[in-house]
Amino acid sequence: MKTSLIKNISFFVLLILVAACNSPYSPRPKGYFKIDFPKHEYKVFEQPGYPYTFEYPVYASILKDSTFFEARPENPYWINIDFPRFNGKIYISYKEIGKNQLNKLVNDAYNMTYKHTTRATEIVDSPMHTANGVSGVFFSVGGNAATAKQFFVTDSVKHFLRGALYFDASPNEDSLNVVNNFLQDDMKHLISTFRWK
Repeated sequence: MKTSLIKNISFFVLLILVAACNSPYSPRPKGYFKIDFPKHEYKVFEQPGYPYTFEYPVYASILKDSTFFEARPENPYWINIDFPRFNGKIYISYKEIGKNQLNKLVNDAYNMTYKHTTRATEIVDSPMHTANGVSGVFFSVGGNAATAKQFFVTDSVKHFLRGALYFDASPNEDSLNVVNNFLQDDMKHLISTFRWK
Protein backbone atom coordinates (compact mmCIF):
# COMPACT_ATOMS: atom_id res chain seq x y z
CA MET A 1 0.00 0.00 0.00
CA LYS A 2 2.78 2.42 0.92
CA THR A 3 4.70 1.50 -2.21
CA SER A 4 1.78 2.28 -4.54
CA LEU A 5 1.15 5.59 -2.72
CA ILE A 6 4.80 6.55 -3.15
CA LYS A 7 4.66 5.53 -6.83
CA ASN A 8 1.53 7.66 -7.39
CA ILE A 9 3.04 10.72 -5.67
CA SER A 10 6.29 10.26 -7.60
CA PHE A 11 4.32 9.97 -10.86
CA PHE A 12 2.40 13.23 -10.19
CA VAL A 13 5.57 15.09 -9.16
CA LEU A 14 7.32 13.86 -12.32
CA LEU A 15 4.30 14.86 -14.42
CA ILE A 16 4.31 18.40 -12.93
CA LEU A 17 8.05 18.75 -13.52
CA VAL A 18 7.76 17.61 -17.15
CA ALA A 19 4.85 20.00 -17.77
CA ALA A 20 6.75 22.86 -16.13
CA CYS A 21 9.81 22.28 -18.34
CA ASN A 22 7.77 22.82 -21.50
CA SER A 23 6.48 26.25 -20.42
CA PRO A 24 8.14 29.05 -22.35
CA TYR A 25 9.90 31.51 -20.04
CA SER A 26 9.98 35.16 -20.91
CA PRO A 27 11.52 37.65 -18.49
CA ARG A 28 9.43 40.70 -17.75
CA PRO A 29 10.94 44.16 -17.74
CA LYS A 30 11.16 46.05 -14.47
CA GLY A 31 8.09 48.23 -14.07
CA TYR A 32 7.18 51.34 -12.12
CA PHE A 33 3.95 52.61 -10.64
CA LYS A 34 1.68 54.57 -12.93
CA ILE A 35 1.49 58.21 -11.93
CA ASP A 36 -1.65 60.20 -12.67
CA PHE A 37 -0.53 63.79 -13.15
CA PRO A 38 -2.83 66.68 -12.31
CA LYS A 39 -3.67 69.41 -14.80
CA HIS A 40 -1.13 72.27 -14.79
CA GLU A 41 -2.92 75.10 -12.97
CA TYR A 42 -1.28 77.95 -11.09
CA LYS A 43 -1.80 80.51 -8.34
CA VAL A 44 0.21 83.58 -7.42
CA PHE A 45 2.79 83.75 -4.64
CA GLU A 46 2.79 87.38 -3.55
CA GLN A 47 3.58 87.74 0.12
CA PRO A 48 3.98 91.20 1.71
CA GLY A 49 7.61 92.09 2.27
CA TYR A 50 9.02 89.47 -0.11
CA PRO A 51 11.20 90.96 -2.89
CA TYR A 52 9.74 88.64 -5.54
CA THR A 53 6.50 87.18 -6.87
CA PHE A 54 5.70 84.26 -9.19
CA GLU A 55 3.07 81.69 -10.09
CA TYR A 56 3.30 78.17 -8.70
CA PRO A 57 1.13 75.02 -9.09
CA VAL A 58 -2.14 74.68 -7.18
CA TYR A 59 -1.06 71.15 -6.16
CA ALA A 60 1.97 72.57 -4.32
CA SER A 61 2.28 74.53 -1.10
CA ILE A 62 4.77 77.16 0.02
CA LEU A 63 6.66 76.47 3.23
CA LYS A 64 9.00 78.94 4.88
CA ASP A 65 12.51 77.47 5.03
CA SER A 66 13.38 77.27 8.71
CA THR A 67 16.80 75.61 8.62
CA PHE A 68 19.98 75.95 6.62
CA PHE A 69 22.51 73.28 7.54
CA GLU A 70 21.32 73.33 11.16
CA ALA A 71 21.39 77.15 11.29
CA ARG A 72 18.88 79.89 10.49
CA PRO A 73 18.67 80.96 6.83
CA GLU A 74 20.60 84.05 5.81
CA ASN A 75 17.36 86.01 5.33
CA PRO A 76 13.60 85.47 5.76
CA TYR A 77 12.95 85.09 2.01
CA TRP A 78 14.07 81.46 1.71
CA ILE A 79 11.11 79.18 0.94
CA ASN A 80 10.37 75.65 -0.21
CA ILE A 81 7.76 74.77 -2.79
CA ASP A 82 6.44 71.45 -1.52
CA PHE A 83 4.91 68.79 -3.82
CA PRO A 84 3.54 66.25 -1.29
CA ARG A 85 1.95 64.17 -4.03
CA PHE A 86 5.39 63.57 -5.59
CA ASN A 87 7.44 63.62 -2.38
CA GLY A 88 9.55 66.48 -3.73
CA LYS A 89 10.46 70.10 -3.05
CA ILE A 90 11.95 73.04 -4.89
CA TYR A 91 14.33 74.69 -2.43
CA ILE A 92 14.41 78.45 -3.07
CA SER A 93 17.22 80.60 -1.68
CA TYR A 94 17.41 84.37 -2.08
CA LYS A 95 20.44 86.62 -1.73
CA GLU A 96 20.83 90.34 -2.07
CA ILE A 97 23.46 91.64 -4.47
CA GLY A 98 25.54 94.27 -2.70
CA LYS A 99 25.85 92.17 0.43
CA ASN A 100 27.12 89.50 -1.98
CA GLN A 101 29.04 89.86 -5.24
CA LEU A 102 27.11 88.80 -8.35
CA ASN A 103 30.09 86.88 -9.78
CA LYS A 104 30.42 84.87 -6.58
CA LEU A 105 26.69 84.06 -6.50
CA VAL A 106 26.75 82.90 -10.15
CA ASN A 107 29.92 80.84 -9.56
CA ASP A 108 28.37 79.27 -6.45
CA ALA A 109 25.26 78.30 -8.45
CA TYR A 110 27.41 76.65 -11.12
CA ASN A 111 29.61 74.94 -8.50
CA MET A 112 26.57 73.54 -6.65
CA THR A 113 25.21 72.16 -9.92
CA TYR A 114 28.51 70.70 -11.07
CA LYS A 115 29.06 68.96 -7.70
CA HIS A 116 26.74 66.32 -9.18
CA THR A 117 29.21 65.37 -11.95
CA THR A 118 30.19 62.16 -10.14
CA ARG A 119 26.67 60.78 -10.65
CA ALA A 120 25.55 62.82 -13.67
CA THR A 121 25.71 61.57 -17.25
CA GLU A 122 25.31 65.11 -18.57
CA ILE A 123 24.67 68.67 -17.41
CA VAL A 124 22.96 71.04 -19.82
CA ASP A 125 22.82 74.71 -18.90
CA SER A 126 20.37 76.89 -20.81
CA PRO A 127 20.56 80.69 -20.51
CA MET A 128 17.18 82.43 -20.31
CA HIS A 129 15.73 85.92 -20.35
CA THR A 130 12.05 86.62 -19.67
CA ALA A 131 9.75 89.44 -20.69
CA ASN A 132 9.75 90.57 -17.03
CA GLY A 133 13.47 91.45 -17.24
CA VAL A 134 14.61 88.34 -15.39
CA SER A 135 17.78 86.63 -16.60
CA GLY A 136 19.33 83.39 -15.46
CA VAL A 137 20.29 79.83 -16.28
CA PHE A 138 18.25 76.59 -16.17
CA PHE A 139 20.24 73.39 -15.50
CA SER A 140 19.15 69.88 -16.51
CA VAL A 141 21.24 67.17 -14.88
CA GLY A 142 21.08 63.68 -16.40
CA GLY A 143 21.81 60.40 -14.63
CA ASN A 144 21.22 59.41 -11.02
CA ALA A 145 22.14 62.80 -9.54
CA ALA A 146 20.39 64.00 -6.38
CA THR A 147 18.76 66.85 -8.28
CA ALA A 148 17.89 66.83 -11.98
CA LYS A 149 16.53 70.38 -12.31
CA GLN A 150 18.06 73.61 -10.99
CA PHE A 151 18.00 77.28 -11.93
CA PHE A 152 19.01 80.73 -10.88
CA VAL A 153 17.51 84.11 -11.79
CA THR A 154 18.75 87.64 -11.23
CA ASP A 155 18.26 91.25 -12.21
CA SER A 156 22.10 91.63 -12.07
CA VAL A 157 21.76 94.68 -9.80
CA LYS A 158 19.99 93.88 -6.52
CA HIS A 159 18.43 90.39 -6.47
CA PHE A 160 19.61 86.79 -6.91
CA LEU A 161 17.44 83.68 -6.43
CA ARG A 162 18.36 80.02 -6.84
CA GLY A 163 16.05 76.98 -7.00
CA ALA A 164 16.75 73.25 -6.94
CA LEU A 165 14.31 70.34 -7.17
CA TYR A 166 14.93 67.42 -4.81
CA PHE A 167 12.93 64.29 -4.03
CA ASP A 168 12.80 62.46 -0.73
CA ALA A 169 13.84 59.23 -2.47
CA SER A 170 16.96 57.52 -3.74
CA PRO A 171 17.99 59.10 -7.06
CA ASN A 172 16.90 56.84 -9.91
CA GLU A 173 16.71 58.51 -13.30
CA ASP A 174 14.45 55.82 -14.77
CA SER A 175 11.72 56.08 -12.15
CA LEU A 176 11.95 59.84 -11.50
CA ASN A 177 12.28 60.96 -15.12
CA VAL A 178 8.54 61.38 -15.80
CA VAL A 179 8.03 63.36 -12.57
CA ASN A 180 11.13 65.48 -13.27
CA ASN A 181 9.80 66.31 -16.75
CA PHE A 182 6.35 67.12 -15.38
CA LEU A 183 7.74 69.42 -12.67
CA GLN A 184 10.20 70.97 -15.14
CA ASP A 185 7.18 72.52 -16.89
CA ASP A 186 6.11 74.00 -13.55
CA MET A 187 9.61 75.33 -12.87
CA LYS A 188 9.75 76.98 -16.30
CA HIS A 189 6.30 78.51 -15.69
CA LEU A 190 7.53 79.82 -12.33
CA ILE A 191 10.51 81.44 -14.10
CA SER A 192 8.44 82.91 -16.94
CA THR A 193 6.05 84.56 -14.44
CA PHE A 194 8.77 85.58 -11.98
CA ARG A 195 9.02 89.30 -11.17
CA TRP A 196 11.14 91.32 -8.79
CA LYS A 197 9.27 93.83 -6.60
